[in-house]
Amino acid sequence: MQIRVMGIWLAAAILATAIFHVPQTQAAEDTFVFTAIPDQDEARLRSRFEKVAAYLSDELGVKVEYVPVKSYAAAVTAFRNDQVQLAWFGGLSGVQARRLVDGSQAIAQGVEDPDFVTYFIAHESTGLAESSEFPKEIAGKTFTFGSKGSTSGRLMPEFHIREQFGKAPEDVFSRVGFSGDHSRTIALVQSGAFEVGAVNYKVWANELNEGRIDPEKVRIIWRTPGYPDYQWSIRGDVDRRFGPEFIEKVKAALLSMDDPDLLASFPRAGFIPASNADYAPIEDTGKTIGILD
Repeated sequence: MQIRVMGIWLAAAILATAIFHVPQTQAAEDTFVFTAIPDQDEARLRSRFEKVAAYLSDELGVKVEYVPVKSYAAAVTAFRNDQVQLAWFGGLSGVQARRLVDGSQAIAQGVEDPDFVTYFIAHESTGLAESSEFPKEIAGKTFTFGSKGSTSGRLMPEFHIREQFGKAPEDVFSRVGFSGDHSRTIALVQSGAFEVGAVNYKVWANELNEGRIDPEKVRIIWRTPGYPDYQWSIRGDVDRRFGPEFIEKVKAALLSMDDPDLLASFPRAGFIPASNADYAPIEDTGKTIGILD
């Protein structure tokens, strides 16, 4: 009987030891997953961010995986549900995501992101030319935003439209659309499917450099004042999962990214520190036009 009790005790001790060691084994094998808002076509995004995943894996000493999403809302949902722990967000999507996850932080932004710009673009048939003044002649025309969750493709252009006309875009234009991404916005305006649109200035420059824009068919007509936009945001619980100071390690890896090929794909000159407070103007604007409560 005594031997049997001892055997049971020993088996229980072994089981307890195994149970207590499972989390450590799982943590060691955890994959650090990130995503990015789909502001351009998926093929180009996958090419860009799979390189970033390889870089981060080398820098952090853990397996890092990039997972694409189909929409800005899906990127926010994946962050909220812990399907991803890090994300390259726009200003608005970053604010939305961090509001849903306690302790989450904006940790890095592009050198250009504190002073980002939206271009209003127009098809050549409108006869509109570039001006330093807001182009009120766009009233009554067809207009396309980018994604509904885009800072540069929706939030800021809608803010300026409401400010100038005192009413919602649906009451300003003959037809309003949402293209889904900046590359598509340019294509729609260039084809004449929409007369006017709003586009991220970085995507415009990239598309122009790659020969996808015909200046005879589509042109810039106005540039917004600057505002804070893209950033890397990270969940606040990653230190518990991946080890002490892991957030700081991720931040350091992003800030030290200096490979011209990696940076050109964003495109950014480099990355600088960011904080949640940097995006207070975006949160305020979202509340002003009713996108955020």
